[in-house]
Amino acid sequence: MKPAFRDAFLSALVALGLFGTMIGLVTTTSPTGLTLRYRPEAVAIAVAVVFAGRLLFHLWHARHRPAPKAANAARIEMLRRGGKILAPALLVVAAILPLIAGRYYLDLGILVMTYVMLGWGLNIVVGLAGLLDLGYVAFYAVGAYTYSILSTTYGLGFWTCLPVAGLMACGFGVLLGFPVLRLRGDYLAIVTLAFGEIIRVVITNWVSLTGGPNGIAGIPRPTLFGLRFDMSGGPGTFAGFFGIEPNVTQRVAFLYYVIFALALLTNWVTLRLRRLPLGRAWEALREDEVACRSLGINVTNTKLTAFAIGAMFGGFAGAFFATRQAFVSPESFTFIESAIVLAIVVLGGLGSQLGVALAALIMIGGFEVFRDLQEYRMLVFGLALVLIMILRPRGLISGRTPSVALGTPKLIPTEQLPEAAA
Repeated sequence: MKPAFRDAFLSALVALGLFGTMIGLVTTTSPTGLTLRYRPEAVAIAVAVVFAGRLLFHLWHARHRPAPKAANAARIEMLRRGGKILAPALLVVAAILPLIAGRYYLDLGILVMTYVMLGWGLNIVVGLAGLLDLGYVAFYAVGAYTYSILSTTYGLGFWTCLPVAGLMACGFGVLLGFPVLRLRGDYLAIVTLAFGEIIRVVITNWVSLTGGPNGIAGIPRPTLFGLRFDMSGGPGTFAGFFGIEPNVTQRVAFLYYVIFALALLTNWVTLRLRRLPLGRAWEALREDEVACRSLGINVTNTKLTAFAIGAMFGGFAGAFFATRQAFVSPESFTFIESAIVLAIVVLGGLGSQLGVALAALIMIGGFEVFRDLQEYRMLVFGLALVLIMILRPRGLISGRTPSVALGTPKLIPTEQLPEAAA
């Protein structure tokens, strides 16, 4: 018990240093101007919660820690059964959401599904190929601005511009891949971060093409076989064709199913690529680049294809973002977007499709749950991330099925994998 109390006491001291200013100091308005007011009771409550939580964690961990082999076997069986049940259940709920939910939950579902698609696209680069990318938002921006410029300047529709946006982002992925062929780890992260910032600076300052800080407005919405979703209800509209009352929810539900289909396409392509020689080359590159070269695998092409395919799905998501918002500006493509998508991939579990979907649901949906808390929103969100990394350091789904296996494939917990693989 003594080590548990000592650790809890040290955690409380750290919490006191952090929360003493974050929670304790608050600005208030008075006739003389802004004044600082200290709230010792709020700090005491936060420190007490940290102390009690850390102590309870130690007590629970000491009583419920199973033997390593039993823990691995139980975890494997739990993940196997949970995946077979949870994945179809999430798919069914996502498919029928527009039929059972209102406008607010549809908008939230579109937002979550967009980040699921971005997470699955980045998972190709980070989870399968093992290449750290901090500039993924650049491909998101390229796809959004490609569709925005083509639709507003040349009058092209969404379905015509969607593959063009993906190919344009794919080309930028190859452009990023060439300078980083010999880089790894921190150096690769710095270069990809710089690439994302370069793209943001370009779209901010190229006013004649991108509109600069003002962005591009009036981006047309997608149509269903030429039928528009507007409130007129006249000829050529969805409501007029089917003879129903026009409603804004019809357009929102259509946008939901569009991003739902794009996300399923991303998942389907990713799962198929993992079983191809290209996907096995990505996994070999992730495990050991030197061994990958010794096997005769072209590391250059392997890295370029990972960047290109991951960027293509980012471009698709960017085109959808532009048509959904009907407006794009550089403020939508900052570094924090790349950080959120990367956090989704890491917290979900590198290489795990189901884990990425769960992480996106928790992170993006969690933001909305705590929206009313205002000043405590980011604090609760940060504490939740810390707890996840303490309890599940390898991610929510910390195991994966090998792409190729002799006999019955077995789920491998990442604790048994090398550090580079995990």
